[in-house]
Amino acid sequence: MSEPAIKSMNLYSEVNRVYNDLRSVGINDGDAIPVEVLSQFDQYHYHGTKAVDQAIAEAGINTSSTVLDVGAGIGGPARYLAHKTGCKVVALELQEDLNQVGQDLTNRCGMAEHVQHLCGDALQEVFADDTFDAVVSWLCLYHIPDHKKLFSKLSQPLKSGGVLYAEDLFSLGEFTRSERHELETMLFGNSVHSRENYIANVEQAGFSSVQFDDQTDDWCQFVDIRIKAHVANFESYSQIHSPEMAETIKIFYDSVSGLFNGGNLGGVRVKAVKG
Repeated sequence: MSEPAIKSMNLYSEVNRVYNDLRSVGINDGDAIPVEVLSQFDQYHYHGTKAVDQAIAEAGINTSSTVLDVGAGIGGPARYLAHKTGCKVVALELQEDLNQVGQDLTNRCGMAEHVQHLCGDALQEVFADDTFDAVVSWLCLYHIPDHKKLFSKLSQPLKSGGVLYAEDLFSLGEFTRSERHELETMLFGNSVHSRENYIANVEQAGFSSVQFDDQTDDWCQFVDIRIKAHVANFESYSQIHSPEMAETIKIFYDSVSGLFNGGNLGGVRVKAVKG
């Protein structure tokens, strides 16, 4: 997976917009940032920190845990994980600009001792065996081609009994040509598998006790509410960012809502145990 290709996603077209959000609440460039304030703006997945709280509970993450966050973006979940539990997190992100913004935000939150940002490819990065108690990811794994290789790579540095926990996309049915185009261009979907294939790829990588918790109905409602809220707040969003950025995000939100409502795209929480 190449970094330039993933920039086809409108969501990643202007990663510095988080600084506009912070300035809108009185936090200027270079100021210290409370994690609680930043968490309003740095969670790019569904349901924000509530989804991360779910991962903490499901994966048993605590102050002694070491966690790998795959596709960490600008580091929102990683910082919240460390802030909430006291764990140590390696935040792995392919895109250099997201990684740099994430590192800056982590430094300004005073979290650098707990969150290490690493720019790299999940299919290429090498970690020592028995390094992590948990591997987590939010709406990223479907970007990465070759799920068989991916889950094998994620299993290797996990301790025996370690947990894989991911929120991801899967296919409920055969995508139309138009849907496939939207997936490839707007969502950069390289690995949107059926439930059966998804579970098989996880199990073949050495995981057991695979839980496949279908979130489709909930996420469909979420993305519908999200686009309606964005349209209702379009003017204020334009003032904080720009009219062009507001339109770019609207197009992305519209696309995601359309795909979920088409009935062929599903959402899932996956939990599995190594060994």
